Amino acid sequence: MVGITNKVLLAEIRRQQQLSQSIVDGQTAISTGKTLNRPSDNALAWVQVSDIGRAQAQQAAWQSNVSTGTTRASTAEANLDEMNNLLTRAQELMTSARNGSISDTGKTAILEEMKTIRTTINSLLNQTDYNGVPIFDDGQSVLVPVSRGLNLAVVGTKQDVSEGIDVNGTSMSIDDIMNQSITALQSGTDTDLASGLDAIKAAQSHVVLEQTKQGVRSDRLDTIGTRLTDVDLDLTERRQGLESTDLTQVISSVSAKLLQLNAAQSAFARINQQTLFDLIK
Repeated sequence: MVGITNKVLLAEIRRQQQLSQSIVDGQTAISTGKTLNRPSDNALAWVQVSDIGRAQAQQAAWQSNVSTGTTRASTAEANLDEMNNLLTRAQELMTSARNGSISDTGKTAILEEMKTIRTTINSLLNQTDYNGVPIFDDGQSVLVPVSRGLNLAVVGTKQDVSEGIDVNGTSMSIDDIMNQSITALQSGTDTDLASGLDAIKAAQSHVVLEQTKQGVRSDRLDTIGTRLTDVDLDLTERRQGLESTDLTQVISSVSAKLLQLNAAQSAFARINQQTLFDLIK
């Protein structure tokens, strides 16, 4: 009989310990706002949270790629815009040079500015960012993963931007065109100047087309970035729904368990005050 009673007492001690731990868990959930802290809290929810966590990590990597790509795309757009402005200025200079009344000093000034424009355009084409990454890819556009199964080219290549320009049936580069115009300025014949001006206009049209292409790349990145943000918000909401504490429910549960524990401890204390003879009656 005593053995049976001792087992009952030990079982009651364990029950009170479990009840105390449950209360502590509830208080932790209230203070941290998270009710899911280990697999045993809710095995199914824990698996779902783990899956969501992996998805969020992948989302973060894609968002980082989009952010980097957007920065590169913005710089490429800015460089193309500057090249467009420089070629517009080159047309103005070539038109001025065809004015028969311009002085030799004026022609020299135009020639030096054209050389500067040529150098600046080459610098814009070969510019790198603070990490040493080229603004424009070389040879082939680098494809950047931005979503599951989707890789995007975020910038064009130097070759796309500066080469393959059709000038009266001849394929030329921007540097070739600038060199031709500078040579025309040096020779001074109106026919050469007119040909140089036409070539610069073709170069500008080509750059404008590349600006359009770059704008399409930037728009696609913006669209993907927005979609990734929406998905991330959805994942965060789902995760919070699994992990977050329902304060009303948990506070009510903790309060009820505190009453149970107090009642159990009071009863346990009264039982322990009994003598051995009381227990075996």
